[in-house]
Amino acid sequence: MWIVGVLSEQGIRNALNAPVQNSTSAPVHCDVPGELAWWRSKAQASLFTPSTRSPGAWSADEDALRLRAFFAACRDDSDHAEELRDTVMAQFPPDFEQGLFVATARKADPFSALAYALGPDATLRLPGRVGDFLLDAEQVRAQLPAAEETLALTGTPRRDVIERIHAWMTGLGDDPAHDADELLDGPLRVLRHAARTGQGAAGQVRWY
Repeated sequence: MWIVGVLSEQGIRNALNAPVQNSTSAPVHCDVPGELAWWRSKAQASLFTPSTRSPGAWSADEDALRLRAFFAACRDDSDHAEELRDTVMAQFPPDFEQGLFVATARKADPFSALAYALGPDATLRLPGRVGDFLLDAEQVRAQLPAAEETLALTGTPRRDVIERIHAWMTGLGDDPAHDADELLDGPLRVLRHAARTGQGAAGQVRWY
């Protein structure tokens, strides 16, 4: 799952004041500069080939597996980080409207699909690290322009991103019917709502 939701200023304070916030994050088990340079060298290439077993689907090559491993290595999956995510998620709004976006997929991380589709430089314009972020209202307003530039795609750039999301979701996951358009539109809708209403926002990747 990739979840993006608004948080009240009190919710932000609760999250930041939780004891887990004072814990040290898990180390990143990856050569980030080296792998990022490698990803940039592959950014324009497709890391998937058309599937010979399932028409319309894709098969992952070794570079796709390497990119998936890079995203996983960049993620803090320590117990402390999971506790913080639980604290934040408990304060998300209960309904799937302007203030909450949830993307789910079997065997594949929706944020990783989006990151592959956008490429490294565009992904780095999004808040946080590999889908996880916690922003107060001022930070939301400051980061919204970059998120809009990155996600509010139209025409050929949008079609290309949608196709690459589909490749990831079928080549590394089991979700051919995934709503790739919503993967672009949903997080941006939440961030815009947070900016309009003077709220904070958070994103998190969860595996169940």
